[in-house]
Amino acid sequence: MEAITPFHHLNPPFRQNSLTKKSPRNSSTLFSLLRVAETQVSDSLPLLSSSCLNGYHEANSLYSVKLRHAQMVKMAKDKNSDARMQSLVTSYLNSGDFRSAVMVFLVGFEQNYVFWNVFLQDLKSLGGDPFEILEVFCELHNKRVVFDSRILAVILKICATLNNSLLGMEVHACLIKRGLDIYEYSRCALMNFYGKCWGIQYVDQVFDEMPDRGVLLWNEAVLVNFRNERWVEALQSFRDMKFSYVKANSFTLAKVIQACGKLKALDLGKQIHGYVIRFTLDSNVLICNSLTTMYTRNSNLELARAVFDLMENRSISSWNSIISSYTALGSLNDAWKLFYDMETCNMKPDFVTWNCLLSGHFHRGLYREVLVLLQRMQAAGFKPNSSSITTILQAISELSLLNFGKEVHCYVIRYGLDCDVYVGTSLIDMYVKNYNLIYAQAVFHSMKNRHIFAWNSLISGYSFKGQFEDAIKLLNRMENEGIKPDLVTYNSLVSGYSMWGWNEKALSMIHRIKVSGLTPNVVTWTALISGCAQKGNFRDALEFSIQMQKDGIKPNSATMASLLQACAGMSSLQKGKEIHCLGIRNELAEDPFAATALIDMYTKCGSLESAYEVFRRIQDKTLPSWNCMIMGFALYSRGKEAISLFNEMREAGIKPDSITFTALLSACKHSGLIDEGWKYFDSMKVDYNIFPTIEHYSCMVDLLGRAGYLDEAWDFIQTMPIEPDSTVWGALLGSCRVHKNLELAEIAAKNLFKLEPHNPANYVLMMNLYATLNRWEELEDMRELLEVKVGKIGKVWSWIQINHTSHLFSAKGKAHPDEGEIYFELYQLVSEMKNLGYIPDVKCVFQSIDRVEKEKVLLAHTEKLAVMYGLLKTGSSAPIRVIKNTRVCSDCHTFAKYASLMKCRDILLKDGVRFHHFREGKCSCNDFW
Repeated sequence: MEAITPFHHLNPPFRQNSLTKKSPRNSSTLFSLLRVAETQVSDSLPLLSSSCLNGYHEANSLYSVKLRHAQMVKMAKDKNSDARMQSLVTSYLNSGDFRSAVMVFLVGFEQNYVFWNVFLQDLKSLGGDPFEILEVFCELHNKRVVFDSRILAVILKICATLNNSLLGMEVHACLIKRGLDIYEYSRCALMNFYGKCWGIQYVDQVFDEMPDRGVLLWNEAVLVNFRNERWVEALQSFRDMKFSYVKANSFTLAKVIQACGKLKALDLGKQIHGYVIRFTLDSNVLICNSLTTMYTRNSNLELARAVFDLMENRSISSWNSIISSYTALGSLNDAWKLFYDMETCNMKPDFVTWNCLLSGHFHRGLYREVLVLLQRMQAAGFKPNSSSITTILQAISELSLLNFGKEVHCYVIRYGLDCDVYVGTSLIDMYVKNYNLIYAQAVFHSMKNRHIFAWNSLISGYSFKGQFEDAIKLLNRMENEGIKPDLVTYNSLVSGYSMWGWNEKALSMIHRIKVSGLTPNVVTWTALISGCAQKGNFRDALEFSIQMQKDGIKPNSATMASLLQACAGMSSLQKGKEIHCLGIRNELAEDPFAATALIDMYTKCGSLESAYEVFRRIQDKTLPSWNCMIMGFALYSRGKEAISLFNEMREAGIKPDSITFTALLSACKHSGLIDEGWKYFDSMKVDYNIFPTIEHYSCMVDLLGRAGYLDEAWDFIQTMPIEPDSTVWGALLGSCRVHKNLELAEIAAKNLFKLEPHNPANYVLMMNLYATLNRWEELEDMRELLEVKVGKIGKVWSWIQINHTSHLFSAKGKAHPDEGEIYFELYQLVSEMKNLGYIPDVKCVFQSIDRVEKEKVLLAHTEKLAVMYGLLKTGSSAPIRVIKNTRVCSDCHTFAKYASLMKCRDILLKDGVRFHHFREGKCSCNDFW
């Protein structure tokens, strides 16, 4: 035997401990199902008596396995040696003697190059260490056992699988030394090894050094590029392969078709489909499944279904591919029809089928249906696997069902799924989104293998809660453990800082991103802008958008939505129009997400017509866009239009959700549509299986109370299945003020003072009611209580924008420069109004003074001053838009009606979140407010 260079460089080092005997195992293996070639075992063992022959059928104790092994050596030429050798390897695996199993596998089987992957899986599933294969190989090699090129190719593949780069290079050297690197399968193994362990450039070198490139080598060239997600290069290799007149095998062709799907290359995919048909490969199940997936990724369900329908022999994978196609593109009804057709064709759904349905419902936002599907899946006899659990946990996160999430966590532990890194990360994310960082930390620390997503999820949780010290500690620990933070890591911190108002810290984190060698992207800046908008730092959000564009980063639809949120927060119609133009320039205005934000901005900035125009231009209207437009009509007291739009939505096949009914009930309460309100409230549970939330109950109390049905509103509160909150009691108190019901008002106020003792609005409402009833002593007592509980009340102000300039009118503060002119014209206008029947409502003044003084106080109300200034400084046709931070009083409401009639102007007055649109002496609320 020739001298053999020993292998020394093992990475990681193998153990040289003596064999540890393990208890016998009865589990079957995949390897036991395969027939392997007859071989001779080179090691000699003591011969046994014939009485040991019966041991072949005994339990797989290690001793009995070794006895049987010895007998097989003696009977090597027996005609049943194939089956006996197969049983021997399986028995060694099941008895826990992995070393012997590996030795027999390496030395004994000529076809080990075919079954190596199955053997590796069995070894791992039974608790063996895959590195032991390489350890035994090195030991045998160093004892001068000569392996042929095929077994060396197997070792290269195992090195690639285990990422053992140094040993793989030594095997390469051995192949060169023995002249075995000229074989095609050796080159294929080398390309696979270098592609996984060293880089694609070395793969190209191995490929280029081969003068005669056959089918195997070309197929491997395509597949290596595919494994490294180099889709374009994979297609280029396939093209070169065709020009070399080499025919691709079905597996490679399927991968090429998948690459067309990844690249959204529909035309190229069609060309390859033509190639498949030309070479009569359209009966190959694997290729047809890939074609189905490729057409789906290119959003062409019609062609995907055509491929499926033309298949003569459909496997379970074929059914799963087409069902997955429909669920991925949101056609859930068609997916369910295929599911039932599948059962009709005697094809039983498997885990993949159920997981496709779970995933499809989740991505359509049908989170509760995901949980219903879970029950159906279990009833069908399937225990959720790691993929199922990941989707279920995501649905639980969206529904904020913490207790159910804990139950799923128990299931995960019970069935050993907690070792799955994706399940662990989903658990962390679920606890983070349910505001339970303690449990999120516990899951994180229990994870043995953490990938970057787990780190990012917990850091994001800390940032969202404002625990930045913990977030930075975790970030530093992450770096110390050799895991390099990515943009997602930093972006979560940028978002957290800006949401908590720490804009300087957010900017310093962006600087840290640049120092780390990464480049802040549109997500980074959007996180900053969105955080500012959520915190109420609207002007900062707009300024950061300018800085973002200076850095050469174009906004996306999420950026635009955040900027529009900032404009809506400021009620700045002009800025909103500028952002709209920005969206048009960047081709974002047609995006459903951005368009919905546009609708919201226009409605909150006093331009309902513009909002409706944007809504009508949306081609594929989503549920949020319908909800936003219905709520827009509600804000303007356009209840009939809201109901009409709701009916149109149902005719379009869009199923309403709880937000839809909140908008619909709001429209009813602002328009006094009592019968319609009851109808839709009852319809929620009966027709749509939507259980009313506190928002829906609050709308109903407001609806009944505003209409004067205070006793019914009180009875409704008493029979509510959930505890009333401040919104319910606030709705009752507001109605009591309108209808002067002091008894119920005091009950509502008592509950409000417990729930939110520092909210000045509750005290002001009671003071208003006491003033209306001339209960001055109670009013003073309430004023004193207000000063004790709240202190100073915030400023009351109104503002109007004229020629890009905002003009602020404050009850206590610096006077407007044109105040003299405004009061002069206001006196004149009020005098003219009195001639038409206007009578100032002095009950809106909470002071015990005479009527003349009260009328003077009414003239100083900020909304009157803003409206008057708008009449003076704007064109005769332009609508006047005034924003007020508190509720408009009844006298100013009457004043605005008269002003719109006398001056023939549209006046839009926003108080809080609701708009009053005055035109020709009438208000859109019909005095129902």
